[in-house]
Amino acid sequence: MSYSSTQINKLLNSLEKHLADEHPDNPVLAKAVKSFRKIDYIAYSMGLLSRDESYATCVTWWPMIAVLGTFSAGKSTFINSHLGMKLQRTGNQAVDDKFTVICYSRHDEAKTLPGVALDADPRFPFFHISKSIEEISEAGHERIDAYLQLKTCPSENIRGKILIDSPGFDADSQRASTLRLTQHIINLSDLVLVFFDARHPEPKAMQDTLAYLVSASVNRADANKFLYILNQMDVTAQEDNPEEVVSAWQRSLAEVGLIAGRFYRIYNPDVAVPIGNSKVKERFEKKREEDLKDIYARMQQIEVERSYRIVGKLEQTAKSIKNQIVVKLSEMLNEWKSKVLLFDGIIFATLAVFAAVILHLSGSWSLLSALIPGSESFSATALLVLLFVLIFVHFTVRRRMAGRIKKKLTEEMGNDHEACKQYIGAFSKSTAAYRSMLFKKPAGWNEVTEHTIDEVVDESNDYIQELNDQFTNPSGIDEKNSQVSAE
Repeated sequence: MSYSSTQINKLLNSLEKHLADEHPDNPVLAKAVKSFRKIDYIAYSMGLLSRDESYATCVTWWPMIAVLGTFSAGKSTFINSHLGMKLQRTGNQAVDDKFTVICYSRHDEAKTLPGVALDADPRFPFFHISKSIEEISEAGHERIDAYLQLKTCPSENIRGKILIDSPGFDADSQRASTLRLTQHIINLSDLVLVFFDARHPEPKAMQDTLAYLVSASVNRADANKFLYILNQMDVTAQEDNPEEVVSAWQRSLAEVGLIAGRFYRIYNPDVAVPIGNSKVKERFEKKREEDLKDIYARMQQIEVERSYRIVGKLEQTAKSIKNQIVVKLSEMLNEWKSKVLLFDGIIFATLAVFAAVILHLSGSWSLLSALIPGSESFSATALLVLLFVLIFVHFTVRRRMAGRIKKKLTEEMGNDHEACKQYIGAFSKSTAAYRSMLFKKPAGWNEVTEHTIDEVVDESNDYIQELNDQFTNPSGIDEKNSQVSAE
């Protein structure tokens, strides 16, 4: 789906209104949308973004929790328990091969909407996903519905958040696309719950799946957002060996690179194997309640974390334009100018030598007078032809040198396609035929835009202070009571 600048503007207006209505006590998020707009205008003028794009759509505006794992790990059962209602189908086989985005609704009944509903809403993590996922974009919205669905439910436990239930990684159908979508979800999530099945004490049988789940989390700067959950621990109660089961999983995960992180041990008592020994039952229940308490506390905390993450993304985007993108573009432009001037000189000198040789061999030096204004044999047509040739050669060199630098950039960027796209867009605009090589700065970058970037950075710092005032109280003073006392 393609959006015009008018449509993206309407979507951002709708997002601002939604944030203002849903978070009347937290105006920072709605303000942040306005700040993102300022950066967008700079990006449009520089060529970093097309008019149907916005940096505001690169973050999820609702706190997001991703639930990953193998098909039998109890992900859907955990979600249903948390919601307090049977929303997701459960079973020992892969019961759903779609990503299910779950959010709150005021309606009494749960509803299921097609995946295309997610592609057109900037509040969700799949906004414009049809443009990002190759397999989906080739087949249109019908293909999107094969991968995604949206479910709404009236559970208060999900109000203000998004839960994403993923299909199991074990199924071969659509596996490549599933893994790509999973990586997209991981990058945008505030919290990632990774479920393993304690009923399978030999995790090496799922080595490929484990390797992917670990590679998605290990060595990440935000690795602390991953919680590893060993589910259905009740099956170990008969032998009373939960530590051995946990150790087996930890050893297997260490083999694929995960050597840090805490394991949580839980099970659902409604579907659990009865535990006959009262002491064992008490110990298992106590451990389950402690771990669930920690998991739910982290899930609740992401509402606060999301506000800070959005503001952090705003500041990071603004600073990266000034301190990274502009610097890199300037280096690319300087390299481009140097090569253009070098090759212009080489080609013009070669042409001049070649022409001199021809004129010398033919003894036709008098032809030069046709290019000298004021001479008797001066020809304006000959001069125009020469100028046309020189201009054609110059702009051909400009284009070829720009192409070489773009190719070099693509190789340097590797798999970072989004960043590469931005650099190429801005570099293309700065090296366009209509733009003089005398300009020292990249297109769209000047004192005004630099001041705007600094302004956005200052605004993001102000937003952080507002959030601190809202969520923290270092002084320990009860401001409401102090105000009443003062009155």
